[in-house]
Amino acid sequence: MKINRLDHVSINVNDLPKAKAFFLDLRLEVQAEWELDGEQLDRIVGLTNVKTACVGLGMPDGQAWIELVKFYTPSDENDIQKPFANTLGIRHICLNVEDIEAIIAKLKKNGTEIFSEIQQYEDSYKLCYVRGPEGIILELAENIK
Repeated sequence: MKINRLDHVSINVNDLPKAKAFFLDLRLEVQAEWELDGEQLDRIVGLTNVKTACVGLGMPDGQAWIELVKFYTPSDENDIQKPFANTLGIRHICLNVEDIEAIIAKLKKNGTEIFSEIQQYEDSYKLCYVRGPEGIILELAENIK
């Protein structure tokens, strides 16, 4: 048995256009957009009467992608959560970037919540955590050369 690669990470959102714009602003590229519904999707996700819209956003190098999903039905009764970095469960996505200072400045200008300052981790990375739309936590990491 062997795992070949990480295929995608799925993020459920209410405001699909806003979430899509956030990731496009970080230079991810739309790989695909689609809508799904029907009995087979119901069986795949284990819900009833599922109707979704999805956007697949990839890295320019074609590696794994981020899949943004808007569930029209059924809706989540809990609404948007704003977890902290230490909340149990899957918590953040780390993007390896170039020029973290410029990216953070741009995100601040656009009103993105920056909840840590850029920190140098040993001699390997500059790191910073930000919160995108709908509570999405991103860790930005720049390799130190």
